[in-house]
Amino acid sequence: MTRKILIIDDECDIQAVAQLALEVVAGWTVATASSGLEGLELALHEPPDAILLDVMMPDMDGIMTLKALRSNPRTSMIPVILMTAKTQLADRERFAKLGISGLISKPFKAMQLSEQISLALSWI
Repeated sequence: MTRKILIIDDECDIQAVAQLALEVVAGWTVATASSGLEGLELALHEPPDAILLDVMMPDMDGIMTLKALRSNPRTSMIPVILMTAKTQLADRERFAKLGISGLISKPFKAMQLSEQISLALSWI
């Protein structure tokens, strides 16, 4: 089954590496957004199977974006996996309380990204 993943990250390099890895390794369709607002629009108009969401972004950070996704009935059930360099226990506990489906540490290993996503979402 072809999955559709939306990557929301303000860093073009991260977007490009993740997109390439998911398309080539897993054969998934990938859409990208460079801001929380752009990601919300894409999620509303072309709902993905899952969203990879960067935590630290300017303007609308990942947590604000997640809350906006959860508050809209059209996007509230889309699984969200946070991507972050903040992986201390207190951060992980705070993120877990937000109802995320998983957490991927940055920097991630591109060749293992689809497997990490699949494990987090029980797609394996």
